[in-house]
This record gives sequence, structure tokens and C-alpha cells, in this order.
Amino acid sequence: MSAVGLEAVYHLHRAELLRLLCARTGDAGEAEDILQDLWLKAHMQPAAKVGNGKAYLYRMAQNLMIDRLRERNRRMFRDYQWATDLALTGGWQRSAEDAAYERDETDRLFRAIERLPQKARATFRLHKLEGLSHAEIATRLGISRSGVEKHIAVAMKYLRCALLN
Repeated sequence: MSAVGLEAVYHLHRAELLRLLCARTGDAGEAEDILQDLWLKAHMQPAAKVGNGKAYLYRMAQNLMIDRLRERNRRMFRDYQWATDLALTGGWQRSAEDAAYERDETDRLFRAIERLPQKARATFRLHKLEGLSHAEIATRLGISRSGVEKHIAVAMKYLRCALLN
């Protein structure tokens, strides 16, 4: 499939891709940004043999979303380290109110995790807290990788709703 053919497939499935990205990110603006990145990549893609253009675009969208998530996590970790270093060196002092708020938010998160359905909770913990890959979790729990993805999506959706309310 040529780059022109890939562009045509992109236009044909744009609405589906946007729905997928909105569901996975929980943020319509971020989904639009990822879709724009996908368009640029598809548009700039050198002519190559692609057997299934739709699957190729979905994989590209998934990869772009994962890249953004990893970047966000790295940024949050870096910011956390920076704030921790400042607090330890006395360059920044948390107020008692900030510390209490952070404890309350952490408690809320752990209570929400405990209320997850059993398989979603186990999958979430293995992936997010223990750092196992989807393949490792699938092997450990005796389920498919798509089952792992489904349980993580359920957990993330539930936690997003629980923590935003």
C-alpha cells in the first residue's frame, strides 16, 4: 500500500481511530493530538508494502498513545524527584495542609484500587505497581494478552471515574 493509499485508509477510519483514542486516553483533546501525530506519520510514511492499512494505523495509534503515556510518566517522575529533592534540601517546605491533602489523595487511590473487580485489580497491580508486561501478566494469570488489556482498561476507566468525582 502506498502512502496515498494509507492516507485514504486514514480518512476512511479517522472517526473510529478518534473514538478508540478518546476511550483509551479519557481526554478528547489528547486524542485529537495523537490523531494529528498519526496523520503526520501516515502522510510522511515512505511508500512501503503494508498488507492491512487499517491494522497498521491502529498499531501506529496505539504506539503513539503509549509513547505519550511513557513521556507523561517520565515527566511526572522527574517532577516528583525535583520536588522531593527540594523538600529534602530545605529549598521547599510542604505545608501540613499539603501533606494531609497528599495523604488523603493517596488513601483515596488505594481505596479505589481495592474496590476494583478482582481480575481488574490483580491485572492493574501486576502491570502498574509491579511493572510486569502484558505478556508476563497473561502467562502468570493464564489469560490472553487481550484479556490483560481489557482488565487494565476496565481498571483505568474505573479509577479515572473514582478519582475525578
